[in-house]
Amino acid sequence: MLTRLRVSGFKNLVDVDIRFGSFTCIAGANGVGKSNLFDAIRFLSSLAERPLVEAALSVRDEEGKSGDIRSLFHRVGEDYSDEMFFEAEMIVPAEAVDELGQTAKARITFLRYSIRLTYRSEDSINSLGSLEILEENLEHINRGEANIHLMFPHKASTWRKSALIGRRTSSFISTEEEDGIRFIKLHQDGGSSGRPLSRRAAKLPRTVLSATNAAESPTALVAKQEMRSWRLLQLEPTALRQPDAFTAPTTLESNGSHLAATLYYLARHNTQKNGSSPEEASEQIYSQVASRLSELIDDIDSVWVDRDDRRQLLTLMVASRDGTEHPARALSDGTLRFLALAVLELDLKAEGVICLEEPENGIHPERIPKILQLLQDIATDTEDEIGANNPLRQVIINTHSPAVVQQVPEDSLVVAELKETVLDGRRFRRVSFGCLPDTWRHKKALKPDRVNIVPLGKLLAYLNPVSQIMDNQKPKERAKRVVDREDLTPFLPGFMEQLM
Repeated sequence: MLTRLRVSGFKNLVDVDIRFGSFTCIAGANGVGKSNLFDAIRFLSSLAERPLVEAALSVRDEEGKSGDIRSLFHRVGEDYSDEMFFEAEMIVPAEAVDELGQTAKARITFLRYSIRLTYRSEDSINSLGSLEILEENLEHINRGEANIHLMFPHKASTWRKSALIGRRTSSFISTEEEDGIRFIKLHQDGGSSGRPLSRRAAKLPRTVLSATNAAESPTALVAKQEMRSWRLLQLEPTALRQPDAFTAPTTLESNGSHLAATLYYLARHNTQKNGSSPEEASEQIYSQVASRLSELIDDIDSVWVDRDDRRQLLTLMVASRDGTEHPARALSDGTLRFLALAVLELDLKAEGVICLEEPENGIHPERIPKILQLLQDIATDTEDEIGANNPLRQVIINTHSPAVVQQVPEDSLVVAELKETVLDGRRFRRVSFGCLPDTWRHKKALKPDRVNIVPLGKLLAYLNPVSQIMDNQKPKERAKRVVDREDLTPFLPGFMEQLM
């Protein structure tokens, strides 16, 4: 779970410092940098798994494609920043499994990971250049400091007590300089009793964190696996509609692949959990998904996965109340996305950070509160103890939809806007993230006067979007719009306020 993220020098993220709760909604106009924040989270996730260059190339550039490492650095005109800096405060699970199947138990579960990178050009004309690690650290955050770092509402006696365990007095990864040469050191969980593994920073093709295993540093391994689980869901209808082979993975991919196999696995696995017959256990899971889907579409009777033994295929099926059966390929885009999220809610092994862009796509405005509630239910319940039925799971969405902004809890809303900044005599625009006054990001800050508060006037475009439309056309040149109808005027936002 990502509780705080600081970024500077990455795209248009300069001196960004943002705190997250279990559910966060980032609202802002197109092009302000909402997606860049998701890219920063994905980049950190990739750095925990891939070599530096591969991690950089996995992130989209300004044109929406990868291929230029330099494009990830903040740019003013033709000049790029020299460095990128990231710092993530996170709560990690108590244990994880490495690539060799070894189980690692974290010494402490509240950690701070930071990394500073610079661009290094190559002599070859065909080279994309590379990244060099200037600094990499993994440190503990003591439970005694929890009140300062965990600002979002939560129950200390249950959720926090189960989330923050262990203690530590020294770093797990540190950067030190010896004779003018920088070294990244991986310290053993035993502390000073074990000799750290030292690696020269300038020669590293990947982060030290990405190379850890359960034997060398269990806590670093758990942090690595947590960051690897951070993902951006880009649910594609084409992928959601596909049937699955019997041998398909049983985890929902970022694009929505393996929806049928995942639901089938959850239904079958439920048999082992409650000891009931296979038919009863499967029906319990299918009924839960159908119940969720019926919140979006009234005419839903049942959901199940059809098993075709001859072709060895699993197909997701939905039946309406009149008995008509529909395979996944016949469902609408919005229905499929909602269905995928309903399945994800039940998949308790799916942990970490889930980022989702514009969840309202394909959803009728009247049903948006239902999908927002589903997304909040997917996230960990910060009033209850973390466990098998309450995984350490977090949801971050972004949107520019007034219908979404009006419905999300005020504490969960963060507004992104472009602000002009002058640095070293140069003027540029950067994205700034602000909160509403008197919410936890404001009230619990150590220095509330320094918190970026969003002026209420900035929310008018979301609260009363019709009145904010700027139309330069002359009335005679403009066709009569729906909003211009006199019989609809009494139903528009703000009409009653004008009468009072």
